[in-house]
Amino acid sequence: MKTFPVGGVHPSDNKKWSCKKSIELLELPDVVNIPLAQHIGAPATAKVAKGDKVLTGQLIAEATGFMSANIHSPISGTVTAVDMQPNAQGLRQMMITIKREGDEWMPEIDRTPEIKRACNLDSAAIIAKIKQADVVGMGGATFPTHVKLSIPDGCKAEYLIINGVECEPYLTSDHRTMLERGEELLIGVEILKKALNVEKAVVGVENNKPDAIAHLTKLAKEKKFDVVIEPLKVQYPQGGEKQLIAAITGREVPPPPALPIHVGAVVCNASTTIAVYEAVQKNKPLIERVVTITGKELKEPRNLLTRMGTPISKLVEMAGGLPEGDVKVVNGGPMMGRAMVNIDSPVTKGCSGVSVYSGKDAHRVEPSACIKCAKCVVACPMALEPYLISKLAKKQMWDRLEEEHITDCIECGCCQFTCPAGIALLDYVRLGKQTVMGIIRARAAASKK
Repeated sequence: MKTFPVGGVHPSDNKKWSCKKSIELLELPDVVNIPLAQHIGAPATAKVAKGDKVLTGQLIAEATGFMSANIHSPISGTVTAVDMQPNAQGLRQMMITIKREGDEWMPEIDRTPEIKRACNLDSAAIIAKIKQADVVGMGGATFPTHVKLSIPDGCKAEYLIINGVECEPYLTSDHRTMLERGEELLIGVEILKKALNVEKAVVGVENNKPDAIAHLTKLAKEKKFDVVIEPLKVQYPQGGEKQLIAAITGREVPPPPALPIHVGAVVCNASTTIAVYEAVQKNKPLIERVVTITGKELKEPRNLLTRMGTPISKLVEMAGGLPEGDVKVVNGGPMMGRAMVNIDSPVTKGCSGVSVYSGKDAHRVEPSACIKCAKCVVACPMALEPYLISKLAKKQMWDRLEEEHITDCIECGCCQFTCPAGIALLDYVRLGKQTVMGIIRARAAASKK
């Protein structure tokens, strides 16, 4: 069974808590806070002001520059503020606050359950609709999808790869989406193939989701979709873009600034592909997504179709509330997720799940001295030396960090997971990577002056 060639670990997947839970519609929130930065690149610019009335699906913030994305209102009501609000980590960022009044939608959005397969648009028109609908990567990266589909000069797309791996432990939103919206997913694949002018399309799914593999395989055969459903070995981080490309095509993406398209591949997340279908066939912007709320001690883990801007506390409430005692709430899963200090912060486009840990699982182990075992080196899927770059970051040796290719790091957490000394390797690596990338951007800007 196919997998990537370097590194990787095998954490317990802990998906049993929610993988059998069908997607449920979360009731609409009374108030939403919509961050203007829900994507890689420059934040969108607000197009509404306090006191404005908006409809569900109405444009409320416009993309700023090439690497940016629009934002549409997830509810109808009145804008009560456009100002700084705390996010999940307690940092203040610009958000639009809307108080709900009913649920009146923009008239051009098709809300019927009818599945529409035929798409007569050409590539440019498809990409334009995706751009207008503010679709971004929903696996967590939040890369604007229209940018990913805009192939640079000198490159050619040969493979469209749909990422249905969902290798992060605990999370099951993509799994449930593949099971419950398989036909829309496969239509989305057809649309993306047309946008990219490619013939080869592969949906990669880890082998711990046999029901999704069987369901999509049957659908593709019965409905005559020209797509391969590829079962993959269970190995974290199989869902990393570069790892998935290596597993399916055997091609290795070079270090930055090289992109997947430089080896002929374009990768889209499964939920993103559904959003593409809705944007092109239903004129529906990205205003809601499926979010897993899960944890061993939660009374009722769920997969909830949630409007953007909904307070995460509403999801926790639907799952029966937080357990007693020590608790840690994480935006994402245990490998790549980030602990939250504010659970009233909003659901965003990149939020595929919220995991809750209690008791001893809520605490990190006390770190001890590095024993030079090199387990982090063996586990790193990017063939880096995490013990070294974490030390360099701690010592603020930014030039040396750049030489050690810290920007290659995909922040998967394999190093920290495998460290027997309990050292917070990922924390230091993230700090170092963020700093070095800032230095690189500043240097590039200075060179243009």
